Amino acid sequence: MDEEKRAKPLYQVVAESIFQQVNDGQLSANDRIPSEHELCQIYSVGRNTVRRAISELAKDGVLNTIPGVGTFVSGDRFDKTAQYLFGFTHEMQLHGKQVSSRVVEAKLISADPFLARRLQIQLGAEVVFLYRVRLMDSVPTAIERSYLPHDFCPGILEHDFSTASLYEVLSKVYDKSPDHAEQIIEASLATDEVARLLELVQPAVVLVFHRETRLSSGQVIEYVDSELRGDRFRFYTDLHLQSRPDEFAFRRLPVPMETEARA
Repeated sequence: MDEEKRAKPLYQVVAESIFQQVNDGQLSANDRIPSEHELCQIYSVGRNTVRRAISELAKDGVLNTIPGVGTFVSGDRFDKTAQYLFGFTHEMQLHGKQVSSRVVEAKLISADPFLARRLQIQLGAEVVFLYRVRLMDSVPTAIERSYLPHDFCPGILEHDFSTASLYEVLSKVYDKSPDHAEQIIEASLATDEVARLLELVQPAVVLVFHRETRLSSGQVIEYVDSELRGDRFRFYTDLHLQSRPDEFAFRRLPVPMETEARA
């Protein structure tokens, strides 16, 4: 180790070395870096030094650590709102991305008990099933499995959803504009099928969505399960205090004094 490196903290030397590999292209976006144990051996340093180096690079957005999976070189991430209802096509176009789809499956199915409950339709009623891989600039980034009541949009599968926006078709062709939605988001390990479709190296983490989309009347127009690449998206929201806390909640109340001695 030369004199300049000796003058620096060891964690900084390790961090700069990893950063240089990323900068030189030896490590590409989404590549998994060596484990902590391997880095300790490579740089002849202790585990705390390695952890500090990784932590500093993570703060700078160079690395991304997924607990139980590993540490990866960060790729470009796109902010996805968790506050407003956008179709995937519209939202990614706002980022200046060319959006397209690869239709995996498109057909009519019968509503099972789960779909009948979600879509508020009769058991056995016709349901539109649209299974797509969503691409940004030709790179697979998300999977969507959409279910819609066929009575609300008869013949919708005649449209080419490799290029068409589902929400745009619903709004312009069927006068069924999505108005609001209820959504659950969670992190999960990708299944083998999802990893294959999104071109991920296992083990890989995805963001999983379960969403009920409704018309202004409250009628459910779509139920969708989807997975987004965890290395390409992050979520933002603008939070406001719902109501001012009651002042008495923070006020120390007087303790009543006993007027008579205990017997």
